Amino acid sequence: ENAHSPDPAPTEIEKTQMNTNSHPAGQAYSLRLIRGSLLSLILLAGVSAFASQKTNIIVILTDDQGWGDLSVHGNTNLKTPNIDRLASQGMAFDRFYVSPICSPTRAEFMTGRYNPRTGVKSASRGEERLDLDETTVFDDFKAAGYHTAAFGKWHNGMQPPYHPNARGIDEYYGFCSGHWGHYYSPMLEHNGRIVTGEGFVIDDFTTRAMNYMDALTTKNEEQGTKNPFFIYLPYCTPHSPMQVPDRWWDKFEDHDLPLRARKDQRENLPHSRAALAMCENIDWNVGRLMQKLDD
Repeated sequence: ENAHSPDPAPTEIEKTQMNTNSHPAGQAYSLRLIRGSLLSLILLAGVSAFASQKTNIIVILTDDQGWGDLSVHGNTNLKTPNIDRLASQGMAFDRFYVSPICSPTRAEFMTGRYNPRTGVKSASRGEERLDLDETTVFDDFKAAGYHTAAFGKWHNGMQPPYHPNARGIDEYYGFCSGHWGHYYSPMLEHNGRIVTGEGFVIDDFTTRAMNYMDALTTKNEEQGTKNPFFIYLPYCTPHSPMQVPDRWWDKFEDHDLPLRARKDQRENLPHSRAALAMCENIDWNVGRLMQKLDD
């Protein structure tokens, strides 16, 4: 997470905006996609956001993905057709600035407030914890009758009362720290209970989210209710460790990468190849979600 706003003056962010944090010229797509530095994506499932009935919402936040790490933005080193489709069918904001590092951006997304006002100043040493008097977007959606869930990296406090289950999230699966050392079937937690993940974490988080949607749909059908969901998917890639399933790595292992960093910058090509492979894995999982919603 290495972006910065070109304007250091504090700005309030509307609660309906979705925050991200990697490269300066962030963009966002709303109705179907909101993205920027960390890619942030919102899918409105089933009906228009402007419909009178409550809309199901999915927000995806990726970690260390840059504005240029999408084919829709002209990067020919990779292909991201699913996210590209969201962009073409959605709305783009090309003046969308965020915090330079991880936890402050997440705090801004959750509260709609400039991060120093939330108590979140950095990503470690306790400075990642969101002040307890802050109202989160999850609190607001719960108050509006939504089921709330998060699957992925939290990074705004590990223990109660900072834990996601204490900040308005009914269902949580993932890890609460800022960095995880292994992405294949690692130790994770499910609502405060230690569990073992199933396979590559991004695939696992996405599967969990889709299973949650299925379970809630079944419950609504059985009980004759129409309770909507708000799902937050804070993916932890393409942040290190640079691990990605072979299906994507095999494509990039010997890739020439025609687009390179500036000549005055050294580029670690294996690292770049792994990051691009991780971005394509993200896009594949976005496609899985889109297909799920279409079905």
